[in-house]
Amino acid sequence: MSDTPVDSTQIDSSKRTWLIASSCAGAAGGIAAAVPFVSSFLPSERAKAAGAAVEADISALKPGEKMTVEWRGKPVWIVRRTPEQLAALKTLDAKLVDPKSERKPSDQAPEYARNEARSIKPEYFVAVGICTHLGCSPSDKFQAGPQPSLPNDWAGGFFCPCHGSMFDLAGRVYKNVPAPDNLEVPPHMYLSDAKLLIGSDKKA
Repeated sequence: MSDTPVDSTQIDSSKRTWLIASSCAGAAGGIAAAVPFVSSFLPSERAKAAGAAVEADISALKPGEKMTVEWRGKPVWIVRRTPEQLAALKTLDAKLVDPKSERKPSDQAPEYARNEARSIKPEYFVAVGICTHLGCSPSDKFQAGPQPSLPNDWAGGFFCPCHGSMFDLAGRVYKNVPAPDNLEVPPHMYLSDAKLLIGSDKKA
């Protein structure tokens, strides 16, 4: 056994180093534990996107054009219809399954969209761009007149190439096609003449 005296400053230095290291490790562990706890109170970006309303600027949308925005992971179409397209809607009721969205009004369209144009302002049509048959996304067929896979008196609208379902420019489904219901009209409201809010129709 050595009789060499132990330097007390070395003991203090070692003890100090150990205490600092332990404290740092403890603090890091505390922060690591706290961050998930705090984060659990904050909605994730995905969660916010899942239910958040979406603003759409329609100021550049010209008559006859369509734009698409995403809401709840779904494509939402905004179509600015021409006077001719609006006039054609009035001639189609006999060819449609549910021209006034009366079969499933709560599912298909809010109260303010249960009309011939299925819209708040006749000029603008807002709809979820998903076919009510098997969830495909229909194609734009805005041009009126005979064309492949469409009737000779086609007035313009949407065609689902997957199974042949047809919808007019108010998203109303034609008779004798696979899709059972009209396209869904989501809750929406005008924030101004140039801005739409998709996903909410109640002012705060």
